Amino acid sequence: MKTVFHLVQSDEQGRKTTLTIADNLTEDDTVEMEAIAVVAQADGAEPVTAGGTGSEQVESLLEKGVSVKVCSNTMELKELDESDLVDGVETVSSGAAELTRLQADDYAYVRP
Repeated sequence: MKTVFHLVQSDEQGRKTTLTIADNLTEDDTVEMEAIAVVAQADGAEPVTAGGTGSEQVESLLEKGVSVKVCSNTMELKELDESDLVDGVETVSSGAAELTRLQADDYAYVRP
């Protein structure tokens, strides 16, 4: 099974909840996960920035093998460079396109 989480919330608690649910999935022994991804865009990009609120959760997910991606359109809008990101976060052409690609590749879509 493969799952992608859409990290787009503007409120800190909503972002934390999404990242916590992704983390919980890495720990769930009742399901065999082939891959877990998080796609951040809009205000959901805050945790993928180095030192951003929630960046520790993102670092932990990366250490567990979760793929974390951020929308390049969001980066441009927020005037972020790749050097502003948590190490290991990948940039993608657009959040919507990446979510579409992953769902076409049989990822289940979750947006808490």
